Amino acid sequence: MTYNLKREVADLPAAPDAVQAGRDALLIDADSEFDTQKTIDTIVQSLRAAGHAVHLVEATADLPHWFLTHAVDLVFNIAEGCYGAHRESQVPAILESLGVAFTGSNSVTLALALDKAKTKQILASEGLQTPPWQLLATPTTPLSPALAFPLIVKPNREGSSKGIWRESVVGDEAALRRQAAFIYARYHQEILVEEFIHGTELTAGVLGEEALPILEIDFGPCRTSGEFFYSWRMKEFQGDEARGLAPALHCPARLPAATTAAVQAAARRAHRALGCKDFSRTDIRLRADGTPFVLEINPLPGLSPLDSNFPVMTRAAGMSHEALIQRIVELAMSRYRRVPPQEPSPSRGLVASRVAPWGSGLKEDAR
Repeated sequence: MTYNLKREVADLPAAPDAVQAGRDALLIDADSEFDTQKTIDTIVQSLRAAGHAVHLVEATADLPHWFLTHAVDLVFNIAEGCYGAHRESQVPAILESLGVAFTGSNSVTLALALDKAKTKQILASEGLQTPPWQLLATPTTPLSPALAFPLIVKPNREGSSKGIWRESVVGDEAALRRQAAFIYARYHQEILVEEFIHGTELTAGVLGEEALPILEIDFGPCRTSGEFFYSWRMKEFQGDEARGLAPALHCPARLPAATTAAVQAAARRAHRALGCKDFSRTDIRLRADGTPFVLEINPLPGLSPLDSNFPVMTRAAGMSHEALIQRIVELAMSRYRRVPPQEPSPSRGLVASRVAPWGSGLKEDAR
């Protein structure tokens, strides 16, 4: 299993504004997308309970050498990568170059999905609704007059709501420029500005090609924090009632049947449009008139049974965490075929222990 390990994160005091919040977070949001040791251990337990032999391989500079010296049947990939504009695609790209099978989406999909603007271009090309938006090259790039306040201001290429704070929803030009300057200084990248859709927060999962029960995130209980959308603090400390960061989760979502079908259809279309494999999670805002707006697609959603949204949806579908992990393995293996190795391997499973020659015989099935 390939992974990035998350450091322990200290809590943040309530910040008076986003600039101060950003300063407080300088040292701790760099690995917000990574998994905790507890999450890694839980996934390993689920894999071993299904009969797999598991070795842990952290996504460091030594990762290519490890796969050049070990043969694998399948890599269970949860690695986010460490740096660069397309970091989530780094581990899959290495595995693809070595002919190693792995779970989840390929390097192209992961690179595209991390770029919010490119994702929106693809969504629009497929006729999917996404909020009106603009990419600002710098904090002083003129704002399109076609956009209407309130707007939400985000880094273009970050995950786990990094760079998104309570103050990221802005109601005027001055607030927009403050947020854009903060993002540009902190993350050194373009700024995505999109119209903020007032409505119901939803996330919709796809496993294989099947839509899961929709998860509704109700921020009503979060009045003390004043955070009514998925900010960085909300993602990092979700469930903390004392800090007003405990939204009510409803799965299945409290939606009419026709709306449920429309949201699930949008998630499936987004999954296919980005070329996602095995599983994905699509974030959607449902406007009061019932129109679903696709915000982002996550082809590498969190799998912690304790605090990740995707397992909430699979539990609602009647699937245990062990069954979810095994289903992902089955979906991935169905996309690959194995040429029998010339030498027998002493151990089989997710990682076999014999030395692998270059190009170990794993090829993606063209079907």
